[in-house]
Amino acid sequence: MTPIDISIPRERRPDEYRVALAPAGVEALTQAGHRVYVERDAGAGAGFQDEAYRRVGAQIVYSHEEVFARGQLVLKVSRPTVEDLELSHRDQILLGFLHLAAGRRDKIQILRERGVCAIAWETVQRPNGFLPVLHSMSTVAGRLIPQIVGRYMQSNEGGRGVMLGGCPTVPPAEIVILGAGTFGTEAALAFVGNRASVYLLDINSEALERADRLLDGRGVTLAATEYNLRKAVRFADAVLGAVHVPGHQTPVLITREMMRTMRTRSLFVDVSIDQGGCAETSRPTTHANPIYIEENVIHYCVPNMTSIVGRTATHALTYATLPYVLAIANQGLDDAFESFPELARGANIRDGNVVHPGLRAELGREVAR
Repeated sequence: MTPIDISIPRERRPDEYRVALAPAGVEALTQAGHRVYVERDAGAGAGFQDEAYRRVGAQIVYSHEEVFARGQLVLKVSRPTVEDLELSHRDQILLGFLHLAAGRRDKIQILRERGVCAIAWETVQRPNGFLPVLHSMSTVAGRLIPQIVGRYMQSNEGGRGVMLGGCPTVPPAEIVILGAGTFGTEAALAFVGNRASVYLLDINSEALERADRLLDGRGVTLAATEYNLRKAVRFADAVLGAVHVPGHQTPVLITREMMRTMRTRSLFVDVSIDQGGCAETSRPTTHANPIYIEENVIHYCVPNMTSIVGRTATHALTYATLPYVLAIANQGLDDAFESFPELARGANIRDGNVVHPGLRAELGREVAR
């Protein structure tokens, strides 16, 4: 095995507190003989100081340019900026939540021109459809979301003044969740744990059956027909959009017309905003300015929602990604793809070509350019 150089940049997007690997993950790489370069303060937002990385064998570098220049393998969390990609170089492997289908097309062009192998964590997918890395972040987000919804339903935040669990003589909040995947199911369980009334919608009957078993009668599962969707948004205190199609932009489920039927000062949370959003009225926000009002409905559309629990999210991400990172570092890319076919499915761009079927479908004729 030939040791390789692995770089962990500091995330540059606003209010991004996560880092690609916790010190425990870095230690596993250095013990395997690899060289790990961590940009100064990369882990500070998650509570991991530079000294913690030094103790496990990492070398701290002091510029964004240097950390990209050194790495044969670059590990990120949030979508790379154009400035990040312009620092990339030929034969470099980039891993992170890339969300290329919903991003700027010039990013794809840069990756193709520079010969970067871009592997998107959100498209690493097993044959049964399970998304092991995205699952980790969706679990964190689903368990976190009652904190966020509870806050923005408060009167002092402009909300309807409704408490999640209600109280004796007062009914609980009505929470509608679109999508019974990992996030939707975890969110439903978290909300019923707060005594809210939960309605979970999906087009996949098997997903609804799994969720129904877990909810054990504490929530309502519904087929996501247009009729049911229109009915549910009218009575909801909060609607959560959690739709995901790997490699594709998210389909729009909530039209502006439907948004107008929602209760005044109710809340809409677009969890799928990093893939383009599932409502006509959605646009990305930040943790510094997380909400806006459209059609008299409060919108929360923060792409990096789990960043506000940066330490928990980083540990979860490290546990989910480390086997893949070690496989690439120890075996090389092709053998790692052989060992983990789901990792091969996560490749979006390689050798200048768009290789993920979903991304190819989204780009259409642009792929040939």
